[in-house]
Amino acid sequence: MVEIDIHAVHTALEPALKRYIVKKINRLEKYVPLSARRSLHVDIYLSENRTHGGKQCECEAVVHLPKETIRIREATMNMYAATDIVEEKLKQALLRYKELHGHSNLKRRLQNRPHL
Repeated sequence: MVEIDIHAVHTALEPALKRYIVKKINRLEKYVPLSARRSLHVDIYLSENRTHGGKQCECEAVVHLPKETIRIREATMNMYAATDIVEEKLKQALLRYKELHGHSNLKRRLQNRPHL
């Protein structure tokens, strides 16, 4: 299980949104090497800015891994959509991390796979 801290800035954190984020982030654990899972820690920052054109919802994820910190930020009109986009970008970043820091046998298998 991933250790997740969710911080809401200028917005209220609804229980349904919190459950949604935890579910999405926990899915990403399989993309982290086994050796790094024990120290995996994710900080999620949610903010909502009102502009004259509407509202802008921003989701930022900071993943603390051994040897690296991954930071992804996305802003859209909906907090759920921003979370989905951040999850997809994190998935790609964690796959690259796993290629670099994973087991050597895995590196050979991934080299034969077409790049995403």
